[in-house]
Amino acid sequence: MMRVRFLAILTILIFARTAHAQILPRIAKLKYGGGGDWYANKTALPNLIKFSNAENGTNLDVEEDVVEVGSRDLFLYPYIYMTGHGNVVFSDAEAANLRKYLVAGGFLHIDDNYGLDKFVRLEMKKVFPELEFIDLPFDHPIYHQRFDFPKGIPKIHEHDGKPAQGLGLVYQGRLVVFYSFECDLGNGWEDQRIHNDPESKRQEALRMGANILAYCFTNSF
Repeated sequence: MMRVRFLAILTILIFARTAHAQILPRIAKLKYGGGGDWYANKTALPNLIKFSNAENGTNLDVEEDVVEVGSRDLFLYPYIYMTGHGNVVFSDAEAANLRKYLVAGGFLHIDDNYGLDKFVRLEMKKVFPELEFIDLPFDHPIYHQRFDFPKGIPKIHEHDGKPAQGLGLVYQGRLVVFYSFECDLGNGWEDQRIHNDPESKRQEALRMGANILAYCFTNSF
C-alpha cells in the first residue's frame, strides 16, 4: 500500500514537472552530512546522462539535481547517486527518510570514490539494520541491460588493487541499493582530461552506468 501511494505521488510530480515541453525529468546527487565530499565527480552525471540519452534512448535533463538525505524531494527521483571519499553521517530522521524512499520504490547507487566504504556501511546500517550487502552474481540483470558484462562490474581505477565488486542491498526481493566498490565508475564517467583514463576504460564505465540507469528505470517505483 505504501509503495502504491508513493507511486501515485511520484506520477503526479513527474507530470507536473514535465508538463512544459522544455522541462525534462532529472536524476540527482545525494547531499549528506559528516564532512565527506558528496559533491565529488562534478562532470560525471552530466556525461552519463548524455551517454544514456544517446544509447538507451532516455530523455533526461543533462543537468543533475542535488537532493539532501532528509528531503521529501528524494521522491522526485527514480535514481539517486551517492559518492565521495570521506565521512558520512545520517541522522535518525535522514535514515528513516532514505529508508522510506527506498522501500517505496526508489533506487540508490553508492559509488565508492576511495575512502567512503568504512563510513557508508555504518550509515546504511541505520537505514536497513536487518540487511547486509551481498555480492551480486554475474548473471544479475543489472549486468545485462543494453550492454553485457559477463564478468560483472568493470575495474576502472586500481586503488588498493582489489577486484571491483558490485554489491547490493536487497529488500523483499528487490535490489534497492547498488554499491560499486573498488571500481570508481564515477571517475570513469568524468571528462577524459580530469583523470586521463584511456577511452576504452571510460566507455566501460559509461556502459555500466547506462546499464544501472536502465535497470533502475525498469525496476523502481
